[in-house]
Amino acid sequence: MDLFSHTSHKLASGAPLAERLRPRTLDQVAGQIHLLGEGKPLRVAFESGRPHSMIFWGPPGVGKTTLARLMAAGFDAQFLAISAVLGGVKDIRDAVTAAQVAQGQGRRTILFVDEVHRFNKAQQDAFLPYVESGLFTFIGATTENPSFEVNSALLSRARVYVLEPLSPEDLTRLAAQALAVLNDDETREANAGVLTLSDDACKQLAAWADGDARRLINAVEVVAEAARAAGRSLIDPEWLEVALSQNLRRFDKGGDAFYDQISALHKSVRGSNPDASLYWLCRMLDGGADPKYLARRIIRMAWEDIGLADPRAMQIANEAAVTYDRLGSPEGELALAQAVMYLAIAAKSNAGYVAYNQAKAFVKQDKSREVPVHLRNAPTRLMKELGYGHAYRYAHDEPHGYAAGETYLPEGMPAQNWYQPVARGMEIKIAEKMAFLRSLDDEVKS
Repeated sequence: MDLFSHTSHKLASGAPLAERLRPRTLDQVAGQIHLLGEGKPLRVAFESGRPHSMIFWGPPGVGKTTLARLMAAGFDAQFLAISAVLGGVKDIRDAVTAAQVAQGQGRRTILFVDEVHRFNKAQQDAFLPYVESGLFTFIGATTENPSFEVNSALLSRARVYVLEPLSPEDLTRLAAQALAVLNDDETREANAGVLTLSDDACKQLAAWADGDARRLINAVEVVAEAARAAGRSLIDPEWLEVALSQNLRRFDKGGDAFYDQISALHKSVRGSNPDASLYWLCRMLDGGADPKYLARRIIRMAWEDIGLADPRAMQIANEAAVTYDRLGSPEGELALAQAVMYLAIAAKSNAGYVAYNQAKAFVKQDKSREVPVHLRNAPTRLMKELGYGHAYRYAHDEPHGYAAGETYLPEGMPAQNWYQPVARGMEIKIAEKMAFLRSLDDEVKS
């Protein structure tokens, strides 16, 4: 499938480069072969001439708006666009009115709602009767998981299509085409020379864009303008470092990409893979994640997935967080990296985590049981006369520092055995100690 046709820029010579490179036909769309290839869902929808309501879910710059516009053109429908970031109920009412006018003229309407997840429940519900009646075909675009962010009622009336980030190959070709547009631009100065983009620089730009076509096009425009201003004709990797003031990686600190990556970091630590753990940590730091947030999550990993199998893991995680607080970036990030490496290679146990969750669930559903009298505090004479603390056995005075056979749970409550040490790390020793104490209990009972 062909990429964007760079001849289309002549249709709007004064428009931004990204707009001038926007596909004018379906065959010019980059990527999304799983939806637009022969026999694939969106291709079939275009060819059938019967539009249906849908939601495009995918990261920025992968063609969500473009596909909605192409659908309107392909179905000869009126195209109305609302931004959920800037719009509100009034914009929805205006769209309904415009759709009713078009319907009276025998024309379809496609209503495109960008960032639909930013509309609240009431605003999303406002679309339902018009989607039901067929007044317009609803197309929503979202970077967030629609299962969580879009009302179930609206979701049930639309098909969800997942758009994928553009491949490095697609982006590399797009970078070359974007530069060709700039070189052919009739509005550039007559004495401006032709710019050349080296293969390595093209690949570097594609990597920086991270699947986002719009980001790539904007980057090409920035480096090209800087090269012309400096009198350069070649754009190479060294020039990219000079021309680009900041990293161009996409990183949504509150979206799915963020939580997917922290999940990958946690699972890599749990899976005892230090290299993968370092990779995901560096990906998140490189993308702009707050190191203090990462430090908190690293501490959580130590308690959840290592626990008493290696108590040093908690110490190292805590010390790494303190180190980062004192040093800041970038020096403090080394402490986080080494903490992640230690956690990855440490003995693993979730026995404490499991035991805590089981005890919490038991208490939540269980009745309120009385504290046994022999365990109660007896600070007053009356309490002592009532038997509070009577017959309590002081463990330090007992053999092995353990009151064999003593009970500490409420009366009538059976032993639960929530904590089950694993046969790894320090918990091997803990299990041996627990078995020894149980044997002392058994001796008393026998």
